[in-house]
Amino acid sequence: MAKKTLAQKRKQTRLYAILGMLGVLSLGAFLVIKAFEENILFFVTPSDLVERELTGNEQFRLGGLVEPGSYLKEKDTLKVSFVVTDGGATIPVEYEGLLPDLFREGQGVVAEGIINSEGIFIARTILAKHDENYMPAEVAEALKEKGYWQEEDGNGEN
Repeated sequence: MAKKTLAQKRKQTRLYAILGMLGVLSLGAFLVIKAFEENILFFVTPSDLVERELTGNEQFRLGGLVEPGSYLKEKDTLKVSFVVTDGGATIPVEYEGLLPDLFREGQGVVAEGIINSEGIFIARTILAKHDENYMPAEVAEALKEKGYWQEEDGNGEN
């Protein structure tokens, strides 16, 4: 077997170094993507939720409108319950804590939490609209697709 020349040894060392760096970069990219994947909360409407089978420990965002007449507050506690709808399906929601000042029946809401074995969404966070003209883009789009929500024009009329 012939001996490797100095030039061949340098090329081989350089090749191993490049392959090692590519491996480290690939591993880093994989870890970053995995971290984002675990922290991303996807958005579902009540109709989407009825169609999907979600495990009880999977955290996600539920968006829609607070169904008029569904809001109930337990006396002397911060526990509330209400129903979120998109016009096609409804999901009961339970939450313990202070609600945003702009939380109202008939308005857009996004709740972050998990669904329990009884089909009740246990919210950890409630997000309400910011002003009278705002609705989260995902909620508005989902409700428009169901024909349940129409945008108001500049005069406050449909």
